[in-house]
Amino acid sequence: MASTSKVDPPGEDGVEEEELERFDDFTIASSWERFISEIEAVCRQWIADGPKNLLEKGTMQMESSQNLYRVKFELKYALKTYCMEYFFETDSGVKIPEWTSPVHDLQLCFGVKEFLIIAPQSASGVVLDAPEASKLLSAVAIALTNCCSLLAAFVPVHDPSRKAFIGIQNMGTVFTRRFEADRIGSQVPVKLMHLEGLYELFVSKFAYSSLDLVSYHFKVHLRMKSTYRTFSHDDDEDDDYASAQGLNPQDIDGMGSPRVDSHSRAQWDDDCPWSEWYSAEDPIKGVELIATWPERMVENSPEMEELENTSPHEAEKWVMLPVISPNLDSSGGNRIGFASQLLLLIHALDISFNAKFVEDFVSAENIAPNKLTSSMVVPPPTVLDRVLKDLFQGSQVQGFAKEEYKYSRGIKGAPVGSLFSQFSLHSLWVGNCNIRAIAVLWVEFTREVRWCWEESQPLPKVLVNGSIDLATCLVNQKLQMLAICIERKCELNEDFQDCLGSNDQPHAQKKVAEDGPLRNDTASTKVSSSESDRIHDSSPTAHGSSQKYEKIASSSIMKQHLKSSDNLRRGSAGVVGSMKLLKTYQSMHAPYTQDPPLMTEDMHEERLQAVEAFGDSFNFSAQLERDVLASDMSAFKAANPDAVFEDFIRWHSPGDWINDETEDKAAASVGSSSLKEDWPPRGQLSKRMSEQGNLWRKIWNDAPALPAYEQKPLLDPNREGEKILHYLETLQPHQLLEQMVCTAFKAAADTLNMTNHGGLKQMTTKMEQLYNTMSSTLKPLQTNRLSKGSDTIEDLKRLSTVFEHVEKLLTLAASLHRKFSNAPRLSESIFADYYEFYLPKMGTGAGSGDVKHQEFDKKQQVKMKEREVVSNLFKPPTANQKWRKVISMGNLLNGHEPTMREIVFTTHEAITPAATSRLEVRNAGKGSELGMETYRMYIAGTSNDLRVALSVTSCD
Repeated sequence: MASTSKVDPPGEDGVEEEELERFDDFTIASSWERFISEIEAVCRQWIADGPKNLLEKGTMQMESSQNLYRVKFELKYALKTYCMEYFFETDSGVKIPEWTSPVHDLQLCFGVKEFLIIAPQSASGVVLDAPEASKLLSAVAIALTNCCSLLAAFVPVHDPSRKAFIGIQNMGTVFTRRFEADRIGSQVPVKLMHLEGLYELFVSKFAYSSLDLVSYHFKVHLRMKSTYRTFSHDDDEDDDYASAQGLNPQDIDGMGSPRVDSHSRAQWDDDCPWSEWYSAEDPIKGVELIATWPERMVENSPEMEELENTSPHEAEKWVMLPVISPNLDSSGGNRIGFASQLLLLIHALDISFNAKFVEDFVSAENIAPNKLTSSMVVPPPTVLDRVLKDLFQGSQVQGFAKEEYKYSRGIKGAPVGSLFSQFSLHSLWVGNCNIRAIAVLWVEFTREVRWCWEESQPLPKVLVNGSIDLATCLVNQKLQMLAICIERKCELNEDFQDCLGSNDQPHAQKKVAEDGPLRNDTASTKVSSSESDRIHDSSPTAHGSSQKYEKIASSSIMKQHLKSSDNLRRGSAGVVGSMKLLKTYQSMHAPYTQDPPLMTEDMHEERLQAVEAFGDSFNFSAQLERDVLASDMSAFKAANPDAVFEDFIRWHSPGDWINDETEDKAAASVGSSSLKEDWPPRGQLSKRMSEQGNLWRKIWNDAPALPAYEQKPLLDPNREGEKILHYLETLQPHQLLEQMVCTAFKAAADTLNMTNHGGLKQMTTKMEQLYNTMSSTLKPLQTNRLSKGSDTIEDLKRLSTVFEHVEKLLTLAASLHRKFSNAPRLSESIFADYYEFYLPKMGTGAGSGDVKHQEFDKKQQVKMKEREVVSNLFKPPTANQKWRKVISMGNLLNGHEPTMREIVFTTHEAITPAATSRLEVRNAGKGSELGMETYRMYIAGTSNDLRVALSVTSCD
C-alpha cells in the first residue's frame, strides 16, 4: 500500500519539509528495519532532487572545495540521534577529483567523488563501539542498494584525533569496495618514515606471503607529492643569533632581538623608507611549496629507496602558497604603523579644543577628567633630548620637490623631510602620541627654535631659497621666514663687524666705487667685485609685463665709454637694450634692486583685508608698496644720475608710457644718423601717472639716489623674527594640531610612496586614490577653521582606516618585491590574487557588508625558470633548530625535509565483460583504461605522524 510521510530535517542547512513517497510494508517488525527504510526514503529524495534542486533548497558549501556542497538530515534509532550528511558536487561528470586540487578529506583519502557520512549526534561525533559501527554502516549500505545508488558511505570510528573511518561502496552486481582509515599520532615506526617501508606496507595488503617482500616484484602505480614550508623565527633561531653575537639566550626578547638594543639586529625592512619610524612585521611569514612527482610504475623496494634520494627539483610540478601573516587582514588594531599613530593624533586633535594655550596641556590638571586616560604620560627627558637632537641636527636644504611627491601637492602640510614634518612624525611616536606628550615636545621645540634665533644659528631642515612656499602649512612658512631672517641677521652682523674692524674702510670703498671707472681696468674690476659682494640680491628685479631686460652682473659691463656723468653711476646691472634717457641721450642702465619683502600667508591675508577695508584704489595700493617703490626709484636714480621720472616709468611700468605711433613709424623709416636729431621720442605718461598730486611722482621727488647696497633693507629681520617666535609660542593648540594632522598624513603617505614595490599597477592606483581621499578630507583643516565637535573628526578617523588598508597592501607589495625580485611574474600574480581577496575587507568590493573571516589560500604554479628563486627562500637550517636535529625523511630541499609527504599507491586488474557491469566500469576510477582499481592506499606522513587510508575492491 502506498503512503506518504513527512521528512522534516532540523538544522540550518537541511532541506525544507518534503512529502516522501514510499511503500508501507506491514511485515516490517524490527526498529532496525524501520531505520533502514527511513534512510532509504531520505536517500531516494536526495537522488530524485539532484544537485540543482538541492542547491535551490539550501545547502552548505564546503570550504575545502568550491565545487563541493553538503546537505544533512537527522535520524533516530534506539534512543540515539544520528546525522546523515550527503556530500555532492555540481559537476555532473564522473571523473574523480584530482588529488592535487583542494578536495574534501575523504575524497583525498579514498578517491571518491560523492559520498554519505552517518555519525551520532554526540560531543565526539564518532562511534566508539565496533558492533554499533558495523551495524550502522550495514543499514546505510542496504538502503543505498535498495535505491540502486553507487554512493560510498562512511562511519567515523575510534577517537576523533585518529580521524578513523570505515566505509563501503556498492560497485554494481559483483564488486564491492571497502574502506578503512586510521592514524598514528606519535612514535611512528622508523621503517614507515621511508618510502621503502611504505611500499612494503602497501604490498603486504595483497601479497599473502611470509617471505621477504624485497625479493619479489609487484607492479604498483605511485603518485607522490611533498609539501615544504619555510619557518619563521623561533626560539632556536634566537639562540643561534645570540651565540653568534656572543650574547646569552636570556638577553633575547620575544621578538628575537637583543633586549639591550632592539636596532642591532637586521630586520627585513631595514632598507624600506618607513624603517626610520617603525619596524613592520613581515606580512609573508613563509612559503609553502608543493612538489608533485609524475605517476610512475614501481616494482620493488630499491626503486622506492632511489626515489627518496631524488631532489624536489626533479619533480614534475611546483605549486607555491605564500603564508600570509594573520595580522595583515585582521582588524584587531594590534598592528603598529603610521595608520595606528595617525588615529591617536586625531584623538589628540579632538582634545586640543579644551585649552587656549599649548602649555595648558603640560599639566594633567588642565585636561578634562573624562578626556584624561592612563596613556597620557609625559615622555622622560632622555627621550625628549634624543628627539630634539635628531630634529635639530643637519643642515638647511635647497629643495624638497621630487617626482614621487606630485600627488601630495594638494595637501597643505610641510614637505617630507622638513623640520616641521619631522616634528609631526616624531610626535606620532613620543608618549604614544597623546596630547600631553605633544604639548611638552612643542614647548621644547619652540625653545630650541628661539635658541637658534638668539644665537644666529641656521635652522636645519628648512628650505632656504629666498622665497616662501605658500602651498605649505603656516608653521612651515613661519619657519622658512625665520630661517631667512636669521640669514639676513647674520649678514647684517658681518657687515657691522667689518665696519668695526677697519679704519674708515667703508669710506674708502665708497671712494673707489665712485672714482674707479675713471681709472684703469684693474680698478674697475675691484669696484665691481666690491659692489657684488655687498649686494644681497643676485639678480635685479624687472618690472612690467610687456618688456623684459637682461641684467648682467659682470664687471665687463662697467668697461664702457661713459660720458662725464657716468662717474656718478652706482649699482648698475647693465644697459637696458637700446633704450636711452630722455634728457641726455645716454644709455639707460637697469639697477640692482632689493627683493620685495617676503610675506607669509597670514601677512598676505592682512594686506588683502586692508585693501578691502579702504577700497581698491590705486593710491592705497601704491601706499602699501611705498617702501618697495621708493627703493626701486632710489636704485634707478643711482644707476642713471641724469634720469627723470618719465625714464623710470618707461623702465619700471612700460604700460604707463604712451608712445606716439605716427612718430615711431616715421623714426623707423629714417636712417640711424637722424635718430639723434629726432630725439627725444614723442610720448607721454598715462592718465593715472600724469594726474595732479600723483603719489609715484611724489615718491620719485623724495627718493635719494642710493644703490641697493646702501639702502635700508626692506625686510627688518629682527622685527620679523620676533613676530614669528611670538606666533609659534602663542599658537593655539587646535591650530597646531590641525597643521600637524595635515603634515603627518602628507609626510606618512610620501614616505610610503617612496617604497620600491616593483611598479605594481594596483598599488600605484591605490596610492593615487589615497592622495585624492586625503586631499578632500583634510581640506577643512587647511583653513584653520575647525570647531569643537565637528563631523570632520569622524571623517579623519575613517581616513585613518583607509590609510591602514593601503599601508598593509604596500607592506605586502614591498615584501613580495624583495623576495621575488628575480621572478616578477610571481610577485605580480600573488599581489593581484591577494588584492582581490582583501578588497571586500576594504569596504570597496561587492558584498563587502558581509565579509566572513577566511584565510588566503590562492596557490601559484611555479615555472621552471622561477624554481631557483623559490628554492632560495628555503635557507639551509641551522644546527640548533629543533626540527633540524632529527632528519628522518628524504627528498630534502636545501636541507629542509617535507612537512608533509603524501603518497597514493594503486594496483589494477583486468576487467572481463562477464565479470562486471557497465556501472562498475564507469566507477572504476582513473585506472579504468588499465583495469579496475583493486587496491588503493593513501598515505600522509611526517617524521612523527602517519595517516593511512586503504580501499579494497572485492567480489564478496
